[in-house]
Amino acid sequence: MIRYSTDVIVIGAGIAGVTAAIELLSRGRRVLLLDRDAEENMGGLAKESFGGIWFAGTPLQKRYGIRDGAQQGLRDWHAFAEFGPDDHWPRAWAEAYVHRANEEIYDWLRGIGVQFMPMPLWVERGLHAPGNSVPRWHIVWGTGYELQVVLNAHLLSRPNRDRLDLRFEHCVESLIVTNGRVTGCRGRLEGSDDEFEAHAENVVIASGGINGNLERVRQNWHADWSQPPATLLNGSHKYADGKLHDAAAAHGARITHLDWQWNYAAGVHHWQPRKPSHGLSLVPPKSALWLNWRGERIGPMPLVTGFDTHDLVGQICRQERAYSWQLLNRRIMLKELAISGGEFNPAFRRKNRLQVARDMVLGNHWLYDQMTQFCPDVVVAPTVETLVEKMNVLAGDGSVDVDAVGTAATNYDDIIGLGPRFHTDDQLRRIEFARRWIGDRLRTCKFQQILEPAAGPLIAIREFIISRKSMGGLQTDLECRVLDHSGEPIPGLFAAGESAGFGGGGMNGKRGLEGTFLGGCLLGGRIAGKVA
Repeated sequence: MIRYSTDVIVIGAGIAGVTAAIELLSRGRRVLLLDRDAEENMGGLAKESFGGIWFAGTPLQKRYGIRDGAQQGLRDWHAFAEFGPDDHWPRAWAEAYVHRANEEIYDWLRGIGVQFMPMPLWVERGLHAPGNSVPRWHIVWGTGYELQVVLNAHLLSRPNRDRLDLRFEHCVESLIVTNGRVTGCRGRLEGSDDEFEAHAENVVIASGGINGNLERVRQNWHADWSQPPATLLNGSHKYADGKLHDAAAAHGARITHLDWQWNYAAGVHHWQPRKPSHGLSLVPPKSALWLNWRGERIGPMPLVTGFDTHDLVGQICRQERAYSWQLLNRRIMLKELAISGGEFNPAFRRKNRLQVARDMVLGNHWLYDQMTQFCPDVVVAPTVETLVEKMNVLAGDGSVDVDAVGTAATNYDDIIGLGPRFHTDDQLRRIEFARRWIGDRLRTCKFQQILEPAAGPLIAIREFIISRKSMGGLQTDLECRVLDHSGEPIPGLFAAGESAGFGGGGMNGKRGLEGTFLGGCLLGGRIAGKVA
């Protein structure tokens, strides 16, 4: 048995755990930071993210004449979240985030060297429920990779670095309780039978959510989404399995809203998988047509990304077969398609301004080549007939109807041909609305017809639901203390980030305004470190 003794144990070296450790070291505490993964993966899922964080009322917004602030931001948050009457702590955490994020996240990050892209983006604008009324998604220059690199460096360069004990490949399986207080944890070294035990005054759980465990995702599927799909891809961390949720629950911790998940509708198989069912989450082109498994356009209201991700997942899952196709062409793909995260945004990750500008103007040819050459869910053809033949080979059962695909594209193109004054199609209306904001205008085509020969070849992308983030979890108060079923804090136990549903066991409600995930990890990590 390997034994450790320290002041505070932090379980999980992702963004929340690293941030908590920074605050603990700043207060002179001895810290044992445990992580199940290998050392080179320090940073967790945040390191793979695109790096967007939600703020309301920043100097960056003011630079573009965006009038925003806490009151307006909280109003949008409540509308999107749809909190219930018993959601006291999720509601309290939402209010705390909106009022504290600018100072405790935005200013703090800038103070340690994090830079943001020069323009906020406008996502989750809302559809049936109001969403972000103005652009609020602030992108870290260098993506989530740069964010975690800066945070890791900030942690490892502390003057009292000798008080930090970093241990990787340590899988925590249970908590130690002494006289009603959590005083440590037990586990084993990953891939071996060697066991360890650690003792401390306090324990901070920052181990992520449940969405890397696809069976658990299915067990907690949200009622809005009908039944979970037959094929579900994994876009979460491979160790986000809820093991620490169970360990805390064994000692009375309350877990809430595990059905509040942030999954995406446009996942494709990773062609170099690093885990079972490894998927990539596309940022679907607004100008592509979203078709069902037969090739029929989903409707009557067409699906368009950027307005309500929760609704997109529900629309797909309510189809007879819970996967979809997107129909587009080369011109649309070059200008609009993106893959979420730093891995497939190398120009942003490497902070190459010239490459970013070139991709904006000329199209992302590197990503186009990667997708069309290697992605198993992408087919390319010069005509609708040959495209559908390839779609059916991919589907394996001849289920795609060539007439349905051709009719969907022809009807859409005909409406575009009438001119903007006569655009009765809701997808075209939303494209027009999106292009009013320069951040979307730069990466959205101006009413691009699908079948235009000069814009070809035609492309079809088969897309699956992809599991991503847990928005429910261990219930915590505003000091990140884990609560039991009577609402009382469990002595010695704290939780931060995704393990706490990003705060309070579900501060986003049933929908997220995007960027509140990284932001919730940062705020929760700082609070947990200060209090613990």
